[in-house]
Amino acid sequence: MTMASFDRPARFRIGRVFGDTFSVLGRNFGLCIGLAAIFSGIPTFLYQLWSGAQVEAALVSAETGAPPSPAFDATSILGGLIVFVVYMVLAAILQAALVRTTIEDLNGQQPTFGDSLSRGLAVVLPIIGLSILMYLGIAIGFMLIIIPGIYLLVRWSAAIPVLVHERLGILESMKRSADLTKGSRWRIFGLMVIIYIALIVVQIALGLLVIAVTGVSSIIGALLAALVSAVAAVLISIAMAVAYVELRYVKEGTDVKELAEIFA
Repeated sequence: MTMASFDRPARFRIGRVFGDTFSVLGRNFGLCIGLAAIFSGIPTFLYQLWSGAQVEAALVSAETGAPPSPAFDATSILGGLIVFVVYMVLAAILQAALVRTTIEDLNGQQPTFGDSLSRGLAVVLPIIGLSILMYLGIAIGFMLIIIPGIYLLVRWSAAIPVLVHERLGILESMKRSADLTKGSRWRIFGLMVIIYIALIVVQIALGLLVIAVTGVSSIIGALLAALVSAVAAVLISIAMAVAYVELRYVKEGTDVKELAEIFA
């Protein structure tokens, strides 16, 4: 259903995006946390334990005078490459699954783990390609006095939801995101700033709590990193999916049900 232009909001509403984000999370808490634990929290925990063990081995080697393991031998480079590829795959599946969960929920449906996961698996390779291209562009932009990087980050903020829902190609999704965000980029930037500040505050609070209660240990540190990673993945993915719905509504008057029909 397409609503008349005079029924549409005049601009992107940060408050509505925040409200819908936490509403989606609250109604699907178990599903979202389960997805985040499998595809972000547990892998981050295991990686942190492994990297911590590597650091401890290096410290022991320095104290005993034993020769350290080479940092850039073929095995280390291959291991780092495998970790990077696995991370990209898991992050792509998680983000696509959470986008699917968000749209289904906003459409009044009850998202399921199997359905959300299957949608994530279906588009994992295009999302990886899109993510790599976006990361490269944004990284180059940040090297050019930061501001171009921020601009590209906001410009392409809807690209992954577009790819998942509208099934466009990589370049087409980036162009579509640029069109949708036009006229709302300052507000999207404000939304991103608020989200990242909130995540930093949560990270600091959790860190201080852990130190006060248990002291510092490698396992506790790994758990903290895993928790922060999972929370960040859930909030950012859901917020960007809700923002995509809001942008479609503001720019085109597209109803949430119409968005969901794309999956049919």
